[in-house]
Amino acid sequence: MIQRGLSYGPLDEHRLDFYAADAPADAPLFVFFHGGGLEGGDRGRGDDPVFTELARQGISTATADYRLYPKARFPEFIEDAALAVSWCLSNLPHSRLFVGGSSAGGYLSMMLALDARFLAAHGIDAQDRRQIGGYFCDAGQPTVHYNVLRERGLDTRLVRVDEAAPVYHVKPQSDPQKLPLVALVVADGDMVNRLEQNRLLYRTLLHLGWREDGVSFTLMKGFGHTQYQYARSEDGEFLYVPMVKKFISDAR
Repeated sequence: MIQRGLSYGPLDEHRLDFYAADAPADAPLFVFFHGGGLEGGDRGRGDDPVFTELARQGISTATADYRLYPKARFPEFIEDAALAVSWCLSNLPHSRLFVGGSSAGGYLSMMLALDARFLAAHGIDAQDRRQIGGYFCDAGQPTVHYNVLRERGLDTRLVRVDEAAPVYHVKPQSDPQKLPLVALVVADGDMVNRLEQNRLLYRTLLHLGWREDGVSFTLMKGFGHTQYQYARSEDGEFLYVPMVKKFISDAR
């Protein structure tokens, strides 16, 4: 069953589609944020084949829109993502909840995972695996997103690490068993610096106390930026589906 255009907040952009697995109360829920550089993209038309297949295989997905440039300003898109997660926790059936996204959505997922203030505004501990099982960060930018740089009037090629950079918020961990799983996915032919920056985030998480079995790094060989999201294997299966399934299974 697919429910389209559910409202998770007061604005027109606050809409999501819910791809429900059978017996959704017993199924994990994957809250997914689309890519598009924080200036484009959307949740689709409610007929995404990957999310439909995930639902068929027992994983529900809520895929959400959020405010975009030029209307949005930092950190409004992150605030929207946090609101969507909070709404899904309270209003959609699930056994456990996971957060993820691709490209700009990967950046949003990283920010929710590492800057705890956004989910804390809704009473959620972003780094408690009992509340959020894990974060699937696909091709996200761990430094200041290039369109946030543009908002500041800076060259979008610059590398900056401050409060708008996910890696800036990695802190020493005293209770690593409490932490959600973090999955980092990136292509070997990704955007300039995207692979190297994800490697930096991976090593920084481990360096500051995240469990080695709690942080995964997947290199998608032979692909460009997010090209694997709808790619299929030789037997016709989507590559993305088993990746998400393994992420959720590993977090249990």
